[in-house]
Amino acid sequence: MRTHAERLASRDGYFAPGSPIRRIGNTPLTPFLGGGPAVLLQVAHPLVAAGVVQHSDFRRDLWHRLIRTLGALYLITYGTKEEADRAGQAVQAVHEHVQGETWAQLGRFPAGTRYSASDPELQLWVHATLVESSLAAYQRFVQRLERNEQERYFREMSVVARLFGVPADVLPRSLSDFRDYFDAQIAGHTITVTPPARAVAEVIVEARLPAPMRVLVPAHRLATAGLLPKRLRREYGLRWSALHELALPLAARSMKLAATPVLLAAGRLTSPPDVLAVSP
Repeated sequence: MRTHAERLASRDGYFAPGSPIRRIGNTPLTPFLGGGPAVLLQVAHPLVAAGVVQHSDFRRDLWHRLIRTLGALYLITYGTKEEADRAGQAVQAVHEHVQGETWAQLGRFPAGTRYSASDPELQLWVHATLVESSLAAYQRFVQRLERNEQERYFREMSVVARLFGVPADVLPRSLSDFRDYFDAQIAGHTITVTPPARAVAEVIVEARLPAPMRVLVPAHRLATAGLLPKRLRREYGLRWSALHELALPLAARSMKLAATPVLLAAGRLTSPPDVLAVSP
C-alpha cells in the first residue's frame, strides 16, 4: 500500500520519477482547469457526443465518469505496470459496449450513422483532446515546458493511448505531426458543435460540484472557455472578452491556493480511493 509520495518516487511503472507526464499530473491545476476544455473538445466530434448522450445518464453521472477516467490516468501514470495494464483493460471493456447509430443529422453525419467508442479515429480524437488540454493548462497556469519536454510528454501520452486501446498505427509519430493533425481537425468540417454537445457543455459549465469544491468553479468556467479554440467557443455560445482574459490567471492563482489541501491530502493516501478503481 503506497502513499502518493511513494508512487512519485517509484520506478516499477511505465514512467520514471520526474518524467513530464508525472510532473504535469502532479498539480490539481491540470485536471481542474484542463478537464472542462478537454470534454468540450471531445464532444465537438458529433459521433463522440452521440455516444456520451446515448450511453450515459450524463446529466447526473458525467462528473463521476470523469473522476473514473482520472482514476485510470492516475494508475497508469503513477502505478505499477500491472496496475496500469488493469486500468487500461477496464477502460477498454467499458468502450466495447459504447456503440450505436445517430438518431438525427449531426454535423456532416446523417441520421443512422454507425459509431463505436472502439473506432480508432474516435479514440485518436479523444486522446488528442487530453494531450492538447493538459499541455495548454499546465503551460498557461503552472510553467512553460521546453520543446523537448513537450515532445517527451507527447510520447509518454502515446503509451497511455495504447493502454487505452488506441492502435499504434493511428497515433502521430511526433509532436509536430500531432499539431498538424489537431489543427487540421479544428480547421476541417468534422469537428463542430451539435445539440448533444451543447447539452454536455451545459453540465460541464454549470459545474455542480460538492460544497467544499465550489470555490473552484469560477476558475473552471473561465478556463473551459479560455482554452477552447475560438471557433468552438463561439459555437458553444461561451462569452469571452478582454476582461475574461485578465480574470483567468487571477482565478487560476486563487484556485491553486484553494487546491493546496487537496495536494496535502493526496500525499497521505495509501492507495487510490475506491472511486478511482475503474470499472464498467
